[in-house]
Amino acid sequence: MNRRHLLLGGGGAAAALGLGAYAATRGPSYDAAADAVWVRQSPQQLSQLHYLVHHATLAANSHNTQPWLFSGGDDRVAIRPDLRRATPVVDPDNHHLYTSLGCAAENLGLAASALGRTSSVDFLAGEDAVQISLGGSGAAPDRLFEAIHDRQCTRSVYDGRAVAPEDLKTLESAARIAGCSLVLVTDRPRMEQILELILAANAAQIADPAFVAELKHWLRFNAAEAVQHGDGLYSACSGNPTMPGWIARPVFGLVFTADAENAKCAAQVRSSSGFAVFVSDRDDPEHWVSAGRSYQRFALAATALGIRHAFLNQPVEVARYRPELAALIGIGDRRPDLVVRFGYGDAMPRSLRRPVGDVILNGPA
Repeated sequence: MNRRHLLLGGGGAAAALGLGAYAATRGPSYDAAADAVWVRQSPQQLSQLHYLVHHATLAANSHNTQPWLFSGGDDRVAIRPDLRRATPVVDPDNHHLYTSLGCAAENLGLAASALGRTSSVDFLAGEDAVQISLGGSGAAPDRLFEAIHDRQCTRSVYDGRAVAPEDLKTLESAARIAGCSLVLVTDRPRMEQILELILAANAAQIADPAFVAELKHWLRFNAAEAVQHGDGLYSACSGNPTMPGWIARPVFGLVFTADAENAKCAAQVRSSSGFAVFVSDRDDPEHWVSAGRSYQRFALAATALGIRHAFLNQPVEVARYRPELAALIGIGDRRPDLVVRFGYGDAMPRSLRRPVGDVILNGPA
């Protein structure tokens, strides 16, 4: 769910070192792994739980850490946080982690509809779990289900076209989830003001050595690393060159600079059609889950309309900038949860996921 779009400041660092772009930008092994992750699974070939969890894991999540664990039976599935995959520097209160669980819960419910089952989502505070209860057969498939396999956070420059008013209304309608709201910003003056906050917060993060170290931990600098781990932020997914890890890691701190990253952010925002900001009614895990559900529905509706999107969450990650963002979008003292830019552009390489078996716990929900 995080917006990271870096990696080694583009090809300049490699050229400066006389290395050129690393030959295997993606490679057949990565493409095969991505195809296996994003394949449209047949419900006849899988158990119900495996089918539901497969689709849940295709949801957006912070840093692609996949911080979830699933358990379930015939009539309910529980999603619990995997705190071993938390990111305590960028996400000290686990806000992004719980929004990630909300994204997964929404996908799981949509997959249930494809099986003809109804679903309802509840946050079980005493168990620290999101529970999806499954109803009887006969439900109509939700139209958003088909977009699950094509959704991605597209971290590139868009083409600057405006989104039609009727499509904006479709996005607003799709994102309606109790407990949170969506604010769309498409006027250029306010977009520039939000961009100023993004750049200031981005510079503050990059100046923090702990933030940089945590980010680097989740970076996958080449296809082999990405396939080995099945998680994290792979450079080619952001349109950046790949490099051998033994070269990339030592030089990372030299080329990952606020000036370079802010220039990318500015170009990306100014090529976008607008911002979507997701806002919880209350600042607690239950409502963070709701914000994740709302975002996921927005993202799937956008995908169905051919609209790309990507996170730029810096002003919500750096707490001192949240009040300024809240004032800009007129939400009073509520906490803005997620900042997403959207527009039109080409697809990027798809991210990977770990095997479904790695995230299913034994025993009932």
